[in-house]
Amino acid sequence: MKEVIEKIISQSTIELKNQENWPDFEMSIIEVDYPKNEAFGDFTTNVAMSLGRLAKKNPLEIAEKLSAVISQKSSIKNIFEKVEVVVPGYINFHFSAKYLQDKVAQINKQKEKFGDSEVGRGMKINNEFISANPTGPLHLGNGRGGFYGDSISQVLKKVGFEVVKEYYVNDAGEQILKLGHSVLKDTEAVYSGEYIDKLNEEFVGKFNDVKELSAAAALRVLENIIKITVKDKMKIEMDNYFSEKDLHVPTENKDGKIGEAIEILKDKKFIYENEGAMWLKTTEFGDDKDRVLVKTDSQKTYFASDCGYLLSKKERGFDKIIEIWGADHHGYVNRFRAAAEALGFQKKQVKFIIVQLVKLVKDGKEVRMSKRAGNVVSIDELIEKVGHDVTRFFFLMYSPDTHMNFDLGLAEERSEKNPVFHVQYAHARICSILQKAADLGMDAKNADLTKLIHEKELMLMRELDKFPALVAETAETYEVHKLPYYAIRLADKFHSFYNDLKVIDADSLELSVARLKLIEATKIVLRETLRLIGVSAPDRM
Repeated sequence: MKEVIEKIISQSTIELKNQENWPDFEMSIIEVDYPKNEAFGDFTTNVAMSLGRLAKKNPLEIAEKLSAVISQKSSIKNIFEKVEVVVPGYINFHFSAKYLQDKVAQINKQKEKFGDSEVGRGMKINNEFISANPTGPLHLGNGRGGFYGDSISQVLKKVGFEVVKEYYVNDAGEQILKLGHSVLKDTEAVYSGEYIDKLNEEFVGKFNDVKELSAAAALRVLENIIKITVKDKMKIEMDNYFSEKDLHVPTENKDGKIGEAIEILKDKKFIYENEGAMWLKTTEFGDDKDRVLVKTDSQKTYFASDCGYLLSKKERGFDKIIEIWGADHHGYVNRFRAAAEALGFQKKQVKFIIVQLVKLVKDGKEVRMSKRAGNVVSIDELIEKVGHDVTRFFFLMYSPDTHMNFDLGLAEERSEKNPVFHVQYAHARICSILQKAADLGMDAKNADLTKLIHEKELMLMRELDKFPALVAETAETYEVHKLPYYAIRLADKFHSFYNDLKVIDADSLELSVARLKLIEATKIVLRETLRLIGVSAPDRM
């Protein structure tokens, strides 16, 4: 709807400019947004203030004239009840009841497809997230990035993109050897915890070579710890676990995919040798210094592996790649982006999301939980303590680029003080009402939605109308945290509606069935919002 209003304003501005013989000027971006106070309408614009500066006219006078032109547009007759002007020159748009009533019918017809679009049709995205080394259990930061990656994938799919959710398994580097030494508990050990003790019992004495032991231990961590956490605890279905080892498998007489990438970069003249090492000209793509691909001892660097992995993504035909990384990887962004551009990706095809740290707090103090994973709190432990839905919802309420204090006290609350239960209870309450109506034999198929004119009904319908725009915006901005807050607002509106009005009213069957259609539409949108963030929508609580 924002786009519709922006188009109407643009057309009306041109008409008014011609009528008033204003001097030529370049139009600034037309800003249309939701007003902070719902009493001021459903959308508002400050375009008259911008025009006032450009045309050197009184903004209030311009707003009055522009609203008059807009009000004459046939395209708005069935959408807005009124277009009004308020000081110092805002133009506010108020939806008509008919438009909102039609929206209820549309939702009930489209069901979970409400808010779908084809914006991303034909576009293939590789969304890489979590990608923690297979050296131990996943920690809270991994969990935060995992929930975020899963949710943005669902949003992108809803608007038509083909999304591959991928976990890059770093199973070929020095960190794997460190795991082996930790399992042996020798002087080079760096990892500790209950899982290391179990690996020690299982593997020590069965391998003569520490590299073989390391590989076996890493595979066990991946299969028996990480994958189980991701699928069973975090409820994330990964499409692909991509092994770094595969990049070293020889291909067409080349030294694996890494060797292929280096040859391509050589052909493009992006590689040079200096002091016995091979360097990539990452500074040509905005990096602060060039990076080594092959060291003086002929060993390929981890960055060379990145190049091989990027080449694999390019050859698999992805139109865009998303990299969701932990805060400790922030310094690698420029070199990775440079390698991506050198291998043929455009800058706009590579999206980075850096996930900041998480701190557990209760009553304002940091909380230390058990340390089965060693010196970190695992995501498993948190999920076991407060549940999957609460953990996921709380993580997704924060933008990933902000530091997060996870309120353990509120998360443990089993009441409507907890925003997750507040939202889920709204869905369960709707299901209960609909079941009661079904038991009474009430048929809402031919409901007269024109009966829906009470302010609480209109407020609820206005909130429902915002869902498609929110989905489209999230797919563009990646601001997933707006979805749980939308779920909270929608639940608020429903609870307010329910507390003031009877849904099933024996004295008014027509009004009852109309309200049943309204809460059915609310159930559809609320359930779909929760699906996008990966939280369950229980039928009863």
